[in-house]
Amino acid sequence: MDSAWAPQDGEEWELRHDDDGFTYKILKRQRVTDPSAAVSQLPLADPKAEAKRRRERKRNTLLKLKNQYQSEIHKWEVLSNTLRSMQEKNKEVNQASSHLGSSNSSVVKKSEDSSGSLVDEFLLQAETQEAIISDISNLCDVAEAMCDAQQEQLVQSFIDLPVWSSPRELMKSLCDD
Repeated sequence: MDSAWAPQDGEEWELRHDDDGFTYKILKRQRVTDPSAAVSQLPLADPKAEAKRRRERKRNTLLKLKNQYQSEIHKWEVLSNTLRSMQEKNKEVNQASSHLGSSNSSVVKKSEDSSGSLVDEFLLQAETQEAIISDISNLCDVAEAMCDAQQEQLVQSFIDLPVWSSPRELMKSLCDD
């Protein structure tokens, strides 16, 4: 046995098992009778409290994910409803234009008094198409904003990694997980 692993004067080793099935050897903590030294020494973790804390951490993480997914589903529902209404408007415009196309031959034969109504129909068709283009533009803006927000969130998750903090905080976060 290596001398580094051999117990020194007054040192006792203890075997520990973690949740993943790993077994490791650590030095046993010595009980301190001095009250001022006892303040600096950390108490041993209660397994039930540790399990409760782990469950609470997992619950909070799952609730956070649930809220993120619900907000994303809400955004997609809004986009879907907008697209559906745009399709309905497009269908109405197509019906109006097909009606207008079939009536064009009969309108040409009519007098010039009815040409004013033809201009009005074309103007209405152009305004409807303008509204559809405006709706599509707004839909594209919303989709672009969602993509930008998702990209920003992804970048922020990499910035928030404990690797970028101090080595002590990194070790603390690794031990907490």
